[in-house]
Amino acid sequence: MKYSLFPILLLAFLALGCAHRSSPVFPLPQGAMAASNSEQIPLKFPEVSVPSGNESADRRENPGNGGEEEIAAISDPLESFNRAMFGFNDKLYFWVLKPVAQGYKKVVPEAPRVGVNNFFSNLRFPVRFVSSLLQADFSGAAAELGRFAVNTIWGVGGLLDPASSKQLNIPKNEADLGQTLGVYGLGQGFYLVWPILGPSSARDSIGIVGDFFLYPVSYINPWYDWLAVRAYEEVNDTSLRIGDYEFIKEAAIDPYVALRDAYGQYRQKKVEKRSDQPEAPKPGG
Repeated sequence: MKYSLFPILLLAFLALGCAHRSSPVFPLPQGAMAASNSEQIPLKFPEVSVPSGNESADRRENPGNGGEEEIAAISDPLESFNRAMFGFNDKLYFWVLKPVAQGYKKVVPEAPRVGVNNFFSNLRFPVRFVSSLLQADFSGAAAELGRFAVNTIWGVGGLLDPASSKQLNIPKNEADLGQTLGVYGLGQGFYLVWPILGPSSARDSIGIVGDFFLYPVSYINPWYDWLAVRAYEEVNDTSLRIGDYEFIKEAAIDPYVALRDAYGQYRQKKVEKRSDQPEAPKPGG
């Protein structure tokens, strides 16, 4: 009996995702570009700068514009627990998810994997649409509705992304419920690293629950079919961006601090952008 539990636990891990998932919650520094038929379909990830790991520094140089950019501070009263969970997730990634994704990558060509990624992204339409409505971003909600209709009808159920073509150029509205709570004025609260789920905050943890109920895949029954679908989604997604997490680890003195600071900055910027808050003036500017 105990041996039969292993594949179930493995499926559960892959289904829930780890610290290196592609959800809007977690920023990755690199992007990927792959072709589907003759069309280039970009897989874009938010760009973040990796802090040096110096916890006492609250500013860092931004080589892109020659100025300085503030690092979003997020309190970390549970650092001991968070570091333990970071280590746990790190081992699960290298010991389980990455080897499985690498094997999958060798068997399945890139174009079909990009199509699968597009398909699941299209299925997350309710999360983006409802979040945009709650933020009173009606133009963004309309764009999401248009993207969903175009990609579902002309994109073969979402496998292709014609809405992003030069002719249509309908942008994806990156919105989620954690971000929505921030737009309403709720602060990030304290930093949290959940086992398996990865980096989050008190505010975004609430948003994750809401996003779960808005994602159609969550309603697949029986439960083991849901686990299988989520496991496949996670493996496919990871196969498209192997090396992103490794890049962060290699670039930072303390990967835990780098990811924590990058996460806080990324989420703060998303909320500020959605709130149309003007940027703070730069020193000497």
